Amino acid sequence: MHSAKLSYQTIFYLAAVSLIFYLVFFFWFESSGQKLTPDELEAARLMQEAEREIYRCQQKVGLAPEKNPFDPMKTGLIGLESSPLTTTLGQLEAKRTTTNPALAALLVRLLRQAGVKKGQLVAAGASSSFPALIVATYCATRAMGVELLVIVSIGSSQWGANQPEFSWISMENCLRQAGFNQHRLLALSWGGEDGSGGEYPEDLKIKLRQEAQTLGLTFLPSAGFNTMVETHLSLFKKAADGQPIRAFINIGGSLVNLGRDSSILELRPGLTQVKKIPPADRCGLIQRMASEGIPVIHLLNIKGLAARYNLPWDPQPLPQASEDLRLKAESSPWQKPWLLVAAYLLVCAAVVVFFNRPTQNKDG
Repeated sequence: MHSAKLSYQTIFYLAAVSLIFYLVFFFWFESSGQKLTPDELEAARLMQEAEREIYRCQQKVGLAPEKNPFDPMKTGLIGLESSPLTTTLGQLEAKRTTTNPALAALLVRLLRQAGVKKGQLVAAGASSSFPALIVATYCATRAMGVELLVIVSIGSSQWGANQPEFSWISMENCLRQAGFNQHRLLALSWGGEDGSGGEYPEDLKIKLRQEAQTLGLTFLPSAGFNTMVETHLSLFKKAADGQPIRAFINIGGSLVNLGRDSSILELRPGLTQVKKIPPADRCGLIQRMASEGIPVIHLLNIKGLAARYNLPWDPQPLPQASEDLRLKAESSPWQKPWLLVAAYLLVCAAVVVFFNRPTQNKDG
């Protein structure tokens, strides 16, 4: 007959010690984050420099960015609440979250996790809704020595690159003049509700075409959804010139990138798995790239992105690109406090039941 029993006091002390150890390990050690690798730190440093350059460029053209109440960190990457280039609603805090230089470091890490190595080629499709994420992508690939092919749509949601006097074309020009020219911007698209930019004033479209021409860029002609997807894909493959595309980065909510299938809503932000490939007439670039075995980094749903990779939400002040900058580990369900409490109570209950269960009398 097994008669050994633990007292409730002993059980409590054992459980309390286990809980304290768990809290120390996960909420102190893990929260301190991992030190950046040299290329991650370089990417963050480059992004910080790029933000300063864009801010100075806005000052030079007389936009008075210091008076922008939506951009207290003076990044130059937060636009207007509404303008003729505004296509959809946006969340200001999400836009400011993406100006964190740690995003560039995170992209280096995600590209490495996707298997991308120095000298290889990556493609990115972006809307101007998140100019900071385009900058982060430029900086991450430059720091890694990775070749980047990009197509950018000029339309933007609220607080993106939606200033008619300083659209993404102006930002691109500013970055090139500052030496951020290692990427290849293949073309511009109009964006907007159906990808044609039909909602923009005609005089604005004329102005944007002229600005694009000064940079040697052209706008892709408006066409139906399937034609636009094929055009984008063809441009990427032609520019790759037989070199394999090692990853595809989606930035924002461009229809050409996301496609028309509701399964896009199931994608996790960050390095993601595209589990469903819809019929061809609903496939965007994300699904087309995934169907060819190309890893996808999905930069949308910034709240979810920040939660998954433990990034601060709307940080003020912004973290600085220094040796002290850290990237925290990807979040785990066990870091959720309510799951911790549930697990703690479950273990305690199991221990109590086990050591205080009735014993069988062999003589009975």
